[in-house]
Amino acid sequence: MRGLTIVGAGGFGREVWCLASLLNDTGALWDVIAIRDDHPAHHRGFCDDLGADILGPVDELDPRVEEVVVAVGDPSVRRSITQRLPSGARFATLVHPGAHLGPRVTLGDGCVVAAGAALSTNIQLGDHVHIDQNATIGHDCHLEDFARVNPAACLSGTVHLGRGALVGANATVLQGRDVGAGAVVGAGAVVTRDVTAATVVKGVPAR
Repeated sequence: MRGLTIVGAGGFGREVWCLASLLNDTGALWDVIAIRDDHPAHHRGFCDDLGADILGPVDELDPRVEEVVVAVGDPSVRRSITQRLPSGARFATLVHPGAHLGPRVTLGDGCVVAAGAALSTNIQLGDHVHIDQNATIGHDCHLEDFARVNPAACLSGTVHLGRGALVGANATVLQGRDVGAGAVVGAGAVVTRDVTAATVVKGVPAR
């Protein structure tokens, strides 16, 4: 039996469960799609409404029969969960059929590309990168492992996001800018200059 485990019962985890179920409807990729979460009580009712099974805590995952996608929005938490997973864990990459991926777009292991996202050309995503709904990634961008682009954000061409960087909803990073590792760009911000690693910027222009 081939199963897919979504790690995380929160809002994004449930969105990814819906995405995986949609993909399964087109070709039966997995026999079972379920969720694992160490503390699912707060979300159990929402999962029940979807018909999503919660298998148990993350540490009980069996890499022999379960592929994994870590569907937790916070990049640092996502990275720590990934490091806890058993040796030999296999990571699924999920792309919504309503997303657009142009030529020469490469995706690492464990990536999620949500509905309405548009990735133009010559784009490289590292492992465990999230591109959320209606986000736009311009030409020649490079997003390192665990980076995240929130809904309706825009990366212009030749943008670099460091490891674990996060770009908030409706934010814009202008062409050629570098957002350092672990940096956070606030919702609605406009990045006009490079952002130093592990800093938070917000506003127009972002400071």
